[in-house]
Amino acid sequence: MCKNSQDIICSGAGTCQCGRCKCANSEGNGLVYGKFCECDDRECVDDETGEICTGHGKCYCGNCYCEAGWHGDKCEFQCDITPWEIKKRCTSPDGKICSNRGTCVCGECTCHDVDPTGDWGDIHGDTCECDERNCKAVYDRYSDDFCSGHGQCNCGRCDCKEGWTGKKCEHPRSCPLSVEESAKRCQGNSNLLCSGRGRCECGQCTCFPPGDNRVHGKNCECDDRQCENAEGDVCGGHGICSCGRCICQDGWFGNLCQHSRKCNMTEQESRSLCESADGILCSGKGSCHCGKCICSPQEWYISGDFCECDDRDCDKHDGLICTGNGVCSCGNCECWEGWNGNACEIWLGREYP
Repeated sequence: MCKNSQDIICSGAGTCQCGRCKCANSEGNGLVYGKFCECDDRECVDDETGEICTGHGKCYCGNCYCEAGWHGDKCEFQCDITPWEIKKRCTSPDGKICSNRGTCVCGECTCHDVDPTGDWGDIHGDTCECDERNCKAVYDRYSDDFCSGHGQCNCGRCDCKEGWTGKKCEHPRSCPLSVEESAKRCQGNSNLLCSGRGRCECGQCTCFPPGDNRVHGKNCECDDRQCENAEGDVCGGHGICSCGRCICQDGWFGNLCQHSRKCNMTEQESRSLCESADGILCSGKGSCHCGKCICSPQEWYISGDFCECDDRDCDKHDGLICTGNGVCSCGNCECWEGWNGNACEIWLGREYP
């Protein structure tokens, strides 16, 4: 219960006592904190002055957030232009600072580049106004192909080759269906083409990744990867997977059949393990069973050992949490093998034919 997502006890910055982390604060300054002692505000202390963020910013979980006119890891550098000029230079044509896709430092935008393998990545421009991800069809997330391989991407807009049309050049002009009719057939009950897991061409879905039969259905609506836990076990070994949902054996329950109905604890013992640091049972958002919190199924986005996490905080891409290529764990995406990025939107695995 004290291990963080990297399986390190109390993040190496504290000790585990009765299933809870006690953070190392020998000076009594409270700079190390968090459920797993994951926040270390000592990282914000300037070596020369001894001040947090050199007095020109605030520290949150070991990171300095600087006041206007200051920058640097510890807000140690001052800009030589006015805050007004800084804002003016970083404002994109749509009126947003760095198009909401970058950080403004002294009048220059540093874009949140999601493709570390490219020369300049998917997001670029003086104010990060160009987002090449807009040219990638959902089914092409695993490859470098832009505009479905049938066009040229110009600052996030597809210019299609002759014979192809559509926002991402995904529709052949020879198709008897219109772009709208083709999309309607591929949508099914989802608001995304092929449920965000496949290619729509002339009203037919081809599910991706290629050769992975865990994604299937007329509109790629079934994703059996959702039945697997972090170790790859299907329904915890206590059930079968049906269209992305676990059907549990007798004696087991939970979305991954991870809970046994049998329990050898007293109710008092069980409740003591379900109380969070503030003494609230399962953060008031779940029930306690055999020392473990079972979060409210009506609020699908609540998770965590004590139901303290909101998975709506996880990054999205193409309208899917973790791009459908990973699971949301306490507000952060844990990507499946071969995927990377804050929203698991970057394919780093082997090339597909």
